Amino acid sequence: MATEKSNEMQGLTGNSAVALAMKQINPDVCPAYPITPSTAIIETFSSYVADGEVDTELITVESEHSAMSASIGAAAAGARVMTATSSQGLALMWEMLYIASGLRLPIVLTNVNRALAAPINIHCDHSDSMGARDSGWVQLYSETVQESYDNVFMAVRIAEKVRLPVMVCLDGFITSHAIENMATISDANVQDFVGEYTPETSLLKDMENPISIGAMTLPDYYMTFKKQQSEAMAEAKDVVEEVSAEFAQKFGREYGLLDSYELEDADVAIVIFNSATGTTKVAVDELRKEGFKVGVLRIRLFRPLPHAEIAAALKGLKAVACLDRADSFNDFGGPLFNEVRSSIYDLEDRPKVISRIYGLGGRDYKVEDAKSVFEELLKVVETGTVEEMTKYITI
Repeated sequence: MATEKSNEMQGLTGNSAVALAMKQINPDVCPAYPITPSTAIIETFSSYVADGEVDTELITVESEHSAMSASIGAAAAGARVMTATSSQGLALMWEMLYIASGLRLPIVLTNVNRALAAPINIHCDHSDSMGARDSGWVQLYSETVQESYDNVFMAVRIAEKVRLPVMVCLDGFITSHAIENMATISDANVQDFVGEYTPETSLLKDMENPISIGAMTLPDYYMTFKKQQSEAMAEAKDVVEEVSAEFAQKFGREYGLLDSYELEDADVAIVIFNSATGTTKVAVDELRKEGFKVGVLRIRLFRPLPHAEIAAALKGLKAVACLDRADSFNDFGGPLFNEVRSSIYDLEDRPKVISRIYGLGGRDYKVEDAKSVFEELLKVVETGTVEEMTKYITI
């Protein structure tokens, strides 16, 4: 199949790009309660609704808990549902996140990553989505405005194929409010890619054969449901790959489960999420010019965890630093560190792994910070000793 070129280059913020993607998808229902820094997604999308550019039923609810509750009801009734939130908004949805995934509802939520209180902070870190990592939602992380836009389309396909909700994450302010020159896709090509949604079952699909959703389940069946949900999440990895490959074939932009940069001959590497990847790549380029074999591994898919692919990517390295923009408060590193360390446990010649917490509450992460981590890793290789397993940096 020939690649279909994107029809227009535009300068858009991450929030504007997500809102545009939602407009082009034209979901049936969007329950929403705006919160910084995702507010502009809903503001912009609501203007599309008001101007009659979409057929979406926009439900202005009284809280984020209500937004996810309404999303669940609409999805259970057979609607294609999308919404957006951040930080405390995602936290207020907590109870309903588990219900959405447990009921196998293909809701797509864009989460603009922001620190959780207290103290109150409106800037970026990943404590919100990391807190929800075990809620049964597929999680995609976006490095750029372009990827944020593209991930929304792929999320719809992934969610509806595996019958699980999908969370698309992008960094608050850094990506959500930054303008990037990016390629958009024509409305017709978007509709061709996402297709029409026909739910397998719904409360309203067949009134002659009604179904029950959310009924009480006791020990005889509850575990069966959870096993099926777990198996669906495991299958989601292959679906993410399939949908991403189809997207690349149609539109020419390739996304994998992971994104490797200069890892082929690297001795040491940083593993990281989202926008800070670009900063780290600059540090890699500068250190490569000095003769140091360094690289970066960016995690795009975090749930389900591509553990085998992570192990394969890091095999042969001597030392790795996992940079977390969130703390697990377990006295043993951040969530990414623990996941990556577990992923490589069975490697015969596994690299030493350290945890570095950075950028909490929007604290700036600079090229010099990335370089300092690489210097630590190179010292670990030289001495064979890890002096500090876990440490806060950029502070």
